[in-house]
Amino acid sequence: MAQPERLQKYLARSGVASRRRSEEIVRAGRVMVNGEQVLDPARPVEAGRDRIEVDGSAVAPPAETVVIALYKPRGHVTTASDPQGRPTVLDLAPAGYGRLHPVGRLDADSEGLLLLTNDGDLTFALTHPRHEVEKRYDVWCSPPPGPEAIDRLRAGVRLSDGLARPAAVEAGEGPWLRITLREGRNREVRRLCAAVGLDVRRLRRVAVGPLGLGDLTPGGWRQLQPDEVAALRADGERLTGTPQAQGKAPGRGEVDPDGQGVSS
Repeated sequence: MAQPERLQKYLARSGVASRRRSEEIVRAGRVMVNGEQVLDPARPVEAGRDRIEVDGSAVAPPAETVVIALYKPRGHVTTASDPQGRPTVLDLAPAGYGRLHPVGRLDADSEGLLLLTNDGDLTFALTHPRHEVEKRYDVWCSPPPGPEAIDRLRAGVRLSDGLARPAAVEAGEGPWLRITLREGRNREVRRLCAAVGLDVRRLRRVAVGPLGLGDLTPGGWRQLQPDEVAALRADGERLTGTPQAQGKAPGRGEVDPDGQGVSS
Protein backbone atom coordinates (compact mmCIF):
# COMPACT_ATOMS: atom_id res chain seq x y z
CA MET A 1 0.00 0.00 0.00
CA ALA A 2 1.25 3.46 -0.89
CA GLN A 3 2.37 5.64 2.00
CA PRO A 4 1.04 9.19 2.43
CA GLU A 5 3.43 11.93 1.33
CA ARG A 6 3.42 15.70 1.12
CA LEU A 7 1.51 17.12 -1.84
CA GLN A 8 4.46 19.08 -3.19
CA LYS A 9 6.64 15.96 -3.14
CA TYR A 10 3.90 13.93 -4.86
CA LEU A 11 3.70 16.54 -7.64
CA ALA A 12 7.48 16.60 -8.00
CA ARG A 13 7.71 12.81 -8.20
CA SER A 14 4.88 12.84 -10.76
CA GLY A 15 6.99 15.07 -12.99
CA VAL A 16 4.75 18.14 -12.71
CA ALA A 17 7.63 20.41 -11.65
CA SER A 18 10.49 20.64 -9.19
CA ARG A 19 9.60 20.49 -5.52
CA ARG A 20 10.05 24.23 -5.10
CA ARG A 21 8.01 24.99 -8.20
CA SER A 22 5.32 22.51 -7.08
CA GLU A 23 5.01 24.38 -3.81
CA GLU A 24 4.42 27.60 -5.75
CA ILE A 25 1.79 25.88 -7.90
CA VAL A 26 -0.09 24.70 -4.81
CA ARG A 27 0.03 28.09 -3.08
CA ALA A 28 -1.29 29.70 -6.27
CA GLY A 29 -4.49 27.71 -5.90
CA ARG A 30 -3.98 25.60 -9.01
CA VAL A 31 -4.26 22.21 -7.28
CA MET A 32 -7.40 20.27 -6.34
CA VAL A 33 -7.44 17.19 -4.12
CA ASN A 34 -10.61 15.12 -4.31
CA GLY A 35 -12.44 18.09 -5.81
CA GLU A 36 -11.34 20.61 -3.17
CA GLN A 37 -8.82 23.40 -3.66
CA VAL A 38 -5.71 22.88 -1.53
CA LEU A 39 -3.29 25.68 -0.63
CA ASP A 40 -1.04 23.76 1.75
CA PRO A 41 1.92 22.11 -0.03
CA ALA A 42 2.43 19.82 2.98
CA ARG A 43 -1.08 18.33 2.77
CA PRO A 44 -0.71 14.51 2.98
CA VAL A 45 -1.90 12.65 -0.11
CA GLU A 46 -1.75 9.03 -1.12
CA ALA A 47 -1.37 7.52 -4.59
CA GLY A 48 -4.34 5.35 -5.54
CA ARG A 49 -6.60 6.93 -2.93
CA ASP A 50 -6.60 10.67 -3.65
CA ARG A 51 -7.46 12.31 -6.96
CA ILE A 52 -5.08 15.19 -7.64
CA GLU A 53 -5.60 17.75 -10.40
CA VAL A 54 -3.48 20.66 -11.59
CA ASP A 55 -5.27 23.32 -13.64
CA GLY A 56 -8.17 20.90 -14.10
CA SER A 57 -6.08 18.03 -15.45
CA ALA A 58 -5.60 14.82 -13.47
CA VAL A 59 -2.05 14.12 -12.31
CA ALA A 60 -0.97 10.56 -12.93
CA PRO A 61 0.51 8.75 -9.92
CA PRO A 62 4.29 8.93 -9.74
CA ALA A 63 5.90 6.52 -12.15
CA GLU A 64 8.81 4.32 -11.22
CA THR A 65 11.87 6.53 -11.03
CA VAL A 66 14.00 6.45 -14.16
CA VAL A 67 17.45 8.04 -14.28
CA ILE A 68 19.49 8.06 -17.47
CA ALA A 69 23.18 8.97 -17.61
CA LEU A 70 23.80 10.72 -20.94
CA TYR A 71 27.04 11.91 -22.51
CA LYS A 72 25.91 15.26 -23.88
CA PRO A 73 27.86 16.15 -27.01
CA ARG A 74 28.92 19.67 -27.83
CA GLY A 75 26.34 21.50 -29.92
CA HIS A 76 23.27 20.18 -28.08
CA VAL A 77 21.33 22.57 -25.82
CA THR A 78 19.87 21.51 -22.49
CA THR A 79 16.25 22.50 -23.11
CA ALA A 80 13.09 20.77 -24.26
CA SER A 81 12.99 22.87 -27.44
CA ASP A 82 15.13 25.57 -28.99
CA PRO A 83 13.79 28.59 -30.95
CA GLN A 84 17.01 28.62 -32.98
CA GLY A 85 16.41 25.05 -34.13
CA ARG A 86 19.53 23.61 -32.48
CA PRO A 87 19.50 19.95 -31.41
CA THR A 88 18.48 19.40 -27.79
CA VAL A 89 19.50 16.77 -25.25
CA LEU A 90 15.97 15.36 -25.39
CA ASP A 91 16.63 14.46 -29.03
CA LEU A 92 19.13 11.98 -27.60
CA ALA A 93 16.82 10.63 -24.89
CA PRO A 94 15.93 6.97 -25.28
CA ALA A 95 12.37 6.07 -26.26
CA GLY A 96 10.07 4.11 -24.01
CA TYR A 97 10.83 5.87 -20.72
CA GLY A 98 8.08 8.49 -20.79
CA ARG A 99 8.65 12.17 -20.12
CA LEU A 100 12.19 12.88 -18.97
CA HIS A 101 13.82 16.17 -18.08
CA PRO A 102 17.46 17.17 -17.60
CA VAL A 103 18.95 17.55 -14.14
CA GLY A 104 20.86 20.82 -14.31
CA ARG A 105 22.40 22.14 -17.49
CA LEU A 106 25.49 22.13 -19.62
CA ASP A 107 25.83 24.95 -22.12
CA ALA A 108 25.89 24.23 -25.83
CA ASP A 109 29.70 24.38 -26.03
CA SER A 110 30.20 21.99 -23.10
CA GLU A 111 30.00 18.20 -23.06
CA GLY A 112 29.91 15.31 -20.67
CA LEU A 113 27.70 13.79 -18.00
CA LEU A 114 24.09 14.96 -17.89
CA LEU A 115 21.35 13.15 -16.00
CA LEU A 116 17.81 12.77 -17.35
CA THR A 117 14.99 11.70 -15.05
CA ASN A 118 11.24 11.69 -14.50
CA ASP A 119 11.66 12.44 -10.79
CA GLY A 120 11.31 16.12 -9.94
CA ASP A 121 12.12 15.47 -6.30
CA LEU A 122 15.47 13.93 -7.22
CA THR A 123 16.14 16.89 -9.50
CA PHE A 124 15.53 19.25 -6.59
CA ALA A 125 17.83 17.26 -4.33
CA LEU A 126 20.69 17.32 -6.84
CA THR A 127 20.37 20.95 -7.94
CA HIS A 128 19.41 22.97 -4.86
CA PRO A 129 22.54 24.89 -3.82
CA ARG A 130 22.25 24.19 -0.11
CA HIS A 131 22.94 20.49 -0.76
CA GLU A 132 26.31 21.31 -2.37
CA VAL A 133 26.38 18.28 -4.66
CA GLU A 134 29.83 18.16 -6.23
CA LYS A 135 30.25 18.34 -9.99
CA ARG A 136 33.65 17.66 -11.54
CA TYR A 137 34.91 19.05 -14.82
CA ASP A 138 37.93 18.40 -17.01
CA VAL A 139 38.98 21.69 -18.57
CA TRP A 140 41.45 22.17 -21.43
CA CYS A 141 42.88 25.70 -21.31
CA SER A 142 44.99 28.06 -23.37
CA PRO A 143 47.61 28.98 -22.39
CA PRO A 144 48.46 25.95 -20.24
CA PRO A 145 47.66 26.85 -16.62
CA GLY A 146 50.67 27.77 -14.53
CA PRO A 147 51.08 27.67 -10.73
CA GLU A 148 49.95 31.28 -10.29
CA ALA A 149 46.64 30.74 -12.12
CA ILE A 150 46.01 27.51 -10.20
CA ASP A 151 46.72 29.18 -6.86
CA ARG A 152 44.33 32.02 -7.70
CA LEU A 153 41.58 29.57 -8.59
CA ARG A 154 42.08 27.65 -5.36
CA ALA A 155 41.97 30.85 -3.33
CA GLY A 156 38.73 31.98 -4.95
CA VAL A 157 37.94 34.55 -7.60
CA ARG A 158 35.53 37.44 -7.34
CA LEU A 159 33.08 37.33 -10.24
CA SER A 160 30.30 39.75 -11.14
CA ASP A 161 27.90 37.77 -8.93
CA GLY A 162 30.21 37.39 -5.95
CA LEU A 163 33.15 35.36 -4.74
CA ALA A 164 33.48 31.93 -6.37
CA ARG A 165 35.72 29.31 -4.81
CA PRO A 166 36.00 25.84 -6.35
CA ALA A 167 35.87 22.91 -3.96
CA ALA A 168 39.03 21.59 -5.61
CA VAL A 169 41.42 22.46 -8.42
CA GLU A 170 43.79 19.74 -9.62
CA ALA A 171 46.56 20.33 -12.14
CA GLY A 172 46.76 17.86 -14.97
CA GLU A 173 49.38 17.43 -17.65
CA GLY A 174 49.89 20.22 -20.13
CA PRO A 175 46.80 22.30 -20.84
CA TRP A 176 44.17 20.69 -18.62
CA LEU A 177 42.74 21.11 -15.14
CA ARG A 178 40.12 19.25 -13.11
CA ILE A 179 37.80 21.67 -11.32
CA THR A 180 35.21 20.61 -8.74
CA LEU A 181 32.27 22.88 -7.93
CA ARG A 182 29.60 22.67 -5.25
CA GLU A 183 27.37 25.35 -6.72
CA GLY A 184 25.90 26.12 -10.11
CA ARG A 185 26.33 29.64 -11.38
CA ASN A 186 25.88 30.45 -15.03
CA ARG A 187 29.00 29.42 -17.02
CA GLU A 188 30.97 29.42 -13.79
CA VAL A 189 33.92 27.30 -14.91
CA ARG A 190 34.47 29.44 -17.99
CA ARG A 191 34.21 32.68 -16.02
CA LEU A 192 36.59 31.43 -13.32
CA CYS A 193 39.18 30.53 -15.92
CA ALA A 194 38.75 33.80 -17.83
CA ALA A 195 39.29 35.73 -14.58
CA VAL A 196 42.79 34.23 -14.21
CA GLY A 197 43.72 34.65 -17.87
CA LEU A 198 42.80 31.20 -19.20
CA ASP A 199 40.69 30.57 -22.28
CA VAL A 200 38.62 27.38 -22.09
CA ARG A 201 39.04 25.38 -25.29
CA ARG A 202 37.14 22.30 -24.12
CA LEU A 203 35.00 21.59 -21.06
CA ARG A 204 33.73 18.14 -20.10
CA ARG A 205 31.74 17.23 -16.97
CA VAL A 206 33.02 13.92 -15.72
CA ALA A 207 31.03 13.38 -12.51
CA VAL A 208 27.91 14.43 -10.60
CA GLY A 209 28.12 13.51 -6.92
CA PRO A 210 29.09 9.83 -6.67
CA LEU A 211 28.35 9.09 -10.34
CA GLY A 212 31.10 9.24 -12.95
CA LEU A 213 30.91 9.46 -16.73
CA GLY A 214 32.48 6.01 -17.07
CA ASP A 215 32.99 4.71 -20.58
CA LEU A 216 30.10 6.59 -22.20
CA THR A 217 30.90 8.24 -25.51
CA PRO A 218 29.26 11.37 -26.99
CA GLY A 219 25.55 10.73 -27.52
CA GLY A 220 25.66 7.49 -25.54
CA TRP A 221 23.49 6.72 -22.54
CA ARG A 222 22.68 4.08 -19.96
CA GLN A 223 19.95 3.61 -17.36
CA LEU A 224 21.19 3.79 -13.79
CA GLN A 225 20.76 0.84 -11.48
CA PRO A 226 18.68 1.22 -8.27
CA ASP A 227 21.77 1.34 -6.07
CA GLU A 228 23.22 4.17 -8.19
CA VAL A 229 19.95 6.12 -7.95
CA ALA A 230 19.90 5.58 -4.20
CA ALA A 231 23.48 6.86 -3.91
CA LEU A 232 22.62 9.98 -5.92
CA ARG A 233 19.52 10.62 -3.81
CA ALA A 234 21.48 10.20 -0.57
CA ASP A 235 24.15 12.62 -1.78
CA GLY A 236 21.53 15.14 -2.91
CA GLU A 237 19.57 15.00 0.33
CA ARG A 238 22.69 15.52 2.45
CA LEU A 239 22.70 18.98 4.03
CA THR A 240 26.20 20.24 4.67
CA GLY A 241 25.25 22.78 7.30
CA THR A 242 28.27 24.88 6.34
CA PRO A 243 28.13 28.69 6.44
CA GLN A 244 28.80 28.69 2.69
CA ALA A 245 25.69 26.59 2.05
CA GLN A 246 23.51 28.51 4.47
CA GLY A 247 24.57 31.88 3.12
CA LYS A 248 23.52 31.28 -0.45
CA ALA A 249 20.44 32.97 -1.79
CA PRO A 250 17.47 30.58 -1.91
CA GLY A 251 17.11 28.95 -5.27
CA ARG A 252 20.40 30.12 -6.78
CA GLY A 253 21.58 27.41 -9.10
CA GLU A 254 18.36 25.45 -8.82
CA VAL A 255 17.08 23.87 -11.99
CA ASP A 256 13.53 22.72 -12.45
CA PRO A 257 11.97 20.36 -14.99
CA ASP A 258 10.81 23.30 -17.10
CA GLY A 259 14.38 23.50 -18.37
CA GLN A 260 15.41 26.72 -16.66
CA GLY A 261 18.65 26.94 -14.74
CA VAL A 262 22.36 27.42 -15.03
CA SER A 263 25.23 26.00 -17.00
CA SER A 264 29.00 25.69 -16.80
